[in-house]
Amino acid sequence: MSTDKVLQNAQQAMNEGRADLAVERLRAASGQYPDSAAIWTQLGFALHQEQWEPEAAEAFARACALDGRNADTAMALAQSRFLAGLPSTASFERVLQLAPHDLNVLRGYTSALAAERQRDKAIGLLQDALKQQPGWLAGHKSIASLRFTGGDATHFTDSFKDACARQPDNLALWLEWFRSLAQVRDWIGSRRVLEAAEKRFEGHPQLTVAELFVASESGDDERAATLFEQTTSVKDVVRDMALIRYSLRRGDPDRAERAALRHMNTRSASVIWPYLSLIWRLRKDPRAEWLDEEARRAQTFELDLSGNELAQLTLLLRQLHTARSPYAEQSVRGGTQTDQNLFLRHEPILRDLRARVQAAVQTYVSRLPEPVAGHPLLGVHRQEVLRGRVHFSGSWSVRLKSQGYNVSHTHPVGWISSALYISLPEGERMGQPPAGWLQFGTPPPELELDLPAYKEVEPKAARLVLFPSTLWHSTVPFNDGERLAVAFDVQAPPVVAPAATGR
Repeated sequence: MSTDKVLQNAQQAMNEGRADLAVERLRAASGQYPDSAAIWTQLGFALHQEQWEPEAAEAFARACALDGRNADTAMALAQSRFLAGLPSTASFERVLQLAPHDLNVLRGYTSALAAERQRDKAIGLLQDALKQQPGWLAGHKSIASLRFTGGDATHFTDSFKDACARQPDNLALWLEWFRSLAQVRDWIGSRRVLEAAEKRFEGHPQLTVAELFVASESGDDERAATLFEQTTSVKDVVRDMALIRYSLRRGDPDRAERAALRHMNTRSASVIWPYLSLIWRLRKDPRAEWLDEEARRAQTFELDLSGNELAQLTLLLRQLHTARSPYAEQSVRGGTQTDQNLFLRHEPILRDLRARVQAAVQTYVSRLPEPVAGHPLLGVHRQEVLRGRVHFSGSWSVRLKSQGYNVSHTHPVGWISSALYISLPEGERMGQPPAGWLQFGTPPPELELDLPAYKEVEPKAARLVLFPSTLWHSTVPFNDGERLAVAFDVQAPPVVAPAATGR
């Protein structure tokens, strides 16, 4: 078979979600055509899609050795090494030689520098680039994140301020500046940005929705009510999310449900389902049972991890916690969360852990009831997961210190979520139960809803807890010490099509 035909067949398999078949075909072809850079490159992408990142990096390295001037392949190698947790700054520097003006390459390089504990150099490079390209939104987001996680909660958005002064008619800059501040609930700063933007873009619908969001989330109910009335014709998920939360807080679940149901057939459904759970529970609607029956049966698995393996994991995970503060968008309070997908890394102890986790997920899925079309947990095809192809939309570590906890939250990009405990405070340092425990079904406290937890789970070293990603969950603060965990989201399989007669 010609190389072109091999590449075509492999790409078709990848497009159909069967990168595992593409890997088999391309590995065979690499033996037949060992000097084909295209075969090795495609093999790298197939391995990446199957989440075998160290192997993908090896394939890209072979391709680069055969074709050292291809900037795209060099970038794939650099990114793959970065995701695998391998030294990657030199690889990014090579790409910059080939594509010196590519801002995407620069952003990757600064991420690699930060991962290799060169945060100040990364920030300096981003600052220099933003002086030349003040409208570069991705660069602003990167530098804001680096500053915030480095402990600067006061000036982390300064690059937006400078850019808006230079490009005052760039609405996207103003909106991204606003989002960065709103994400950390800096309502005073958010309002100042919106007021300044309004002078340039008076009456712009996006600014009105942004103002509505701030009014609703900050407790300015009178202003929020006025803005909701003024925007009844606006079809925007941000507006409706604000309306759902506002209505729940105001004791009007019927209005919240009307807003929620508008988005159930959209990409926003994964964000909406958790709120429907709260709405139906408040109304004692039987659909709450339909939605949450499996959620209340969150399952625990005691992984066979030895004391030595737990000690190795503890040491490695501590080394990966390089940030001083948690990311602005995360649920962590009093601790930090690692960046990037932990289960893509190269360390043998993590690869072994991933295999054990995949086996537990396979067992969890095998215990689920029959598929139910339209259900966020049960309404998907499971065949690939049941035969061992478990992919992750994210995996990370959470390190909580004294009085640390996770606020109530859900995981919109997952299907099944988790908590795996690696290291815990001993005895009295944890505190009296349920200090440090995992709670399910707890609404966000700012919604002021009188709904109890569905279930509480005691943390124990090597204990894995699996539950639906749409389920609200939080942790209880503990007294003293360190609580180190691994968490992940399982990637959702394809949705089961509803029967012609409906549910």
